[in-house]
Amino acid sequence: MAVVEKIKETRTFVEECWVELQKVTWPDFEQLRSATIVVVLFTIVISVIIWFMDKTTGWIVGLIMGVFGA
Repeated sequence: MAVVEKIKETRTFVEECWVELQKVTWPDFEQLRSATIVVVLFTIVISVIIWFMDKTTGWIVGLIMGVFGA
């Protein structure tokens, strides 16, 4: 009996999901393009910041290691 009940619950869940998907307002091409540009630019900016932090940290560690002769 439990298996049949789980199948019914799964079917109900899928039907409710389908109903909710019908309510979704999907982005048009302009919104999609704008969002993509924002994500790409944000990724580039964060990558540059992380690269700068990496180079700065490497320089500081090298400086400290040089002071101690390592």
